[in-house]
Amino acid sequence: MSENGDRIADSGTTPAQVAEVAARRREFAELLGEFRRTPVLVPLGGDPGGEQALLTADFSGVRFILAFSDEQALARYATARGESAREWAYQRILGARLLDVAVPAAGVPCGVALDCADGSDGVVFPPVVGIVPDGAAVDLGDETRHGGAV
Repeated sequence: MSENGDRIADSGTTPAQVAEVAARRREFAELLGEFRRTPVLVPLGGDPGGEQALLTADFSGVRFILAFSDEQALARYATARGESAREWAYQRILGARLLDVAVPAAGVPCGVALDCADGSDGVVFPPVVGIVPDGAAVDLGDETRHGGAV
């Protein structure tokens, strides 16, 4: 049996489960690629009339930039927050720019939450290798992130 086949047998994982994981990874990679190529709406938070920053939410020690695929998705978020009467200022930002520039600039573990008020239609892009730059990924040790021993 192949080395991979041995690992499958040893782990108790069936070939069907391996195929399903591979299919889901391909699906997520396609979704990530589409997100990177697409401009999304990012609401601005902060003081009205003062410093405006991208709207974020913290969850389990990770900050997420809130992004929306269109104005209807943003409106659903505003309604879910009970703030549908308020005017929401936003910027249109390319998904790649959010992941490659805004996430590392946050200075804390940070990802992007897309359409977070839509339940099953929402997607989370966590701060891990393959999604954000290595320097902003939380799944790399400091020695890997900084190119050698610390």
